[in-house]
Amino acid sequence: MNGLIKLELVRALRNRKFLFFSVIYPSVLFLIIAGSADSTARVDGTDLTLPTYMMVSMASFGALTAVLMGNSERIAKERENGWVRQLRLTPLPGHGYVLAKTASAAVVSLPSIVIVFVVASAVKDVRLDAWQWLALTGAIWAGSLVFAALGVAIGYLATGDAVRPITMIVYFGLSLLGGLWMPTTTFPDWLQSLAKWLPTHAYAALGQAIEQSRAPEARDVLLLAVSFAVFAGGAAWLYRKDTLKA
Repeated sequence: MNGLIKLELVRALRNRKFLFFSVIYPSVLFLIIAGSADSTARVDGTDLTLPTYMMVSMASFGALTAVLMGNSERIAKERENGWVRQLRLTPLPGHGYVLAKTASAAVVSLPSIVIVFVVASAVKDVRLDAWQWLALTGAIWAGSLVFAALGVAIGYLATGDAVRPITMIVYFGLSLLGGLWMPTTTFPDWLQSLAKWLPTHAYAALGQAIEQSRAPEARDVLLLAVSFAVFAGGAAWLYRKDTLKA
C-alpha cells in the first residue's frame, strides 16, 4: 500500500492544474476577498476581523478542494479505464486503494492550508499564538478527511462523464452555502439556518473557535462526526457494490 501512496503523490504533484486549484487558488481568493478589507472591523456575530475569519474559511476551502476534487474525478476515471480492476488482481487489499487515495489527497491538502496562513500573516498581519497556529493546522487537516470520504463516495457513485458536474455542484454548493466564501451572517435568516447544518459550516467553525480561544460547539463536532460516518459508510458500500459488479 505504501508504494501505491507514493505513486498517487507523484501523480498529484505532476498535475499542475490540480496543484493550482488546490494550493494557489485559495490564497488568491483570500487576497481578493480580504486584501482590501479593514483589518479592524469585526465580522457580525464574532469577535474576528474579516481577514482572520476568511483565513480559516480559505484554508478550509483549499483542503476541501484537494480532497474532494482530487478523489472523485480520479477514482471515477480509474474505474472506467480498468485501473481499479487491475489493482484487484494484486495483493493490495480492497481498503488499501481507498486509504491510498485518502492519504495522498490529505498530503496535498496540507500545503494549501499552510500557504493561506502564510499569506494572511504576511499581507494582512494576522497574528495568533503558536498553539493556535498548530491547532488550526491540525483541525483543518484532520477535518478534511470528512470530505475525502465524500470524494471517494462520489468517485464510486458516478461514471467518468458524470463525475465532474456532480462534483462541481457538490463542491460549489458546500463552499458557498457553508460560508467558506463569505460570512454566513450576510445571508438571509432562512439561509443562515440551513447553513448551520452543512458540514462545511461546521468545518470552518472549528477553526474560528480556535481563533477565539474557545471550545468548539458540540453540534459542529457531532455534525462532522456524523457526516464522516455517512460519507465513509457510503464509500465502503459503493466500493463493495462496484467490486461485486466486476
